[in-house]
Amino acid sequence: MISENIKKNGCIEVICGSMFSGKTEELIRRLKRAQFANQKIEIFKPEVDTRYSDMDVVSHDLHSIPCTPVKAPARMLETAEDTQVIGIDEAQFFDDSLINVAQELANRGKRVIIAGLDTDFKGKPFGPIPALMAVAEDVQKVHAICVKCGNLANHSHRLTKSHKLVVLGEKDVYEPLCRQCYNEAMAAEKAE
Repeated sequence: MISENIKKNGCIEVICGSMFSGKTEELIRRLKRAQFANQKIEIFKPEVDTRYSDMDVVSHDLHSIPCTPVKAPARMLETAEDTQVIGIDEAQFFDDSLINVAQELANRGKRVIIAGLDTDFKGKPFGPIPALMAVAEDVQKVHAICVKCGNLANHSHRLTKSHKLVVLGEKDVYEPLCRQCYNEAMAAEKAE
């Protein structure tokens, strides 16, 4: 047990990368390790993420952990005082207020673990993730494998013609591509 006179340090950890890179799987792994160590955890995800479950964070390989879906990051500040670790999945779907919320939670001594896409389907920085990476104590960029050539993939190539920024989907809508294969796919789409 931690002595009462030792100050607890909060921190922010960001796990980012493309679709199918294992971001959620790594988030769940870290949270389950904290649970095993008898730390009190709380997990959040955006209400819009209903792909596998309304009330669980679920990885593509179907590992899961119960969570609280929220509309806005401010709801995360209502976490219990004795909560030690806070997990946030699909953080790219939240607005920039998540940056201040994560900072406030870390300042309260919480370990805040955030997973999300760092770029959108156009290859542009996505939502609050780049700013969270800048203020985090630890950033881990995970990679998928390019489905075209087998190199490390860092792009989420959208297979549909929608121009909406947020389109929920799986392998039927997105594929992970390396830089070269992504650039070739984008050039081919422009030529059409």
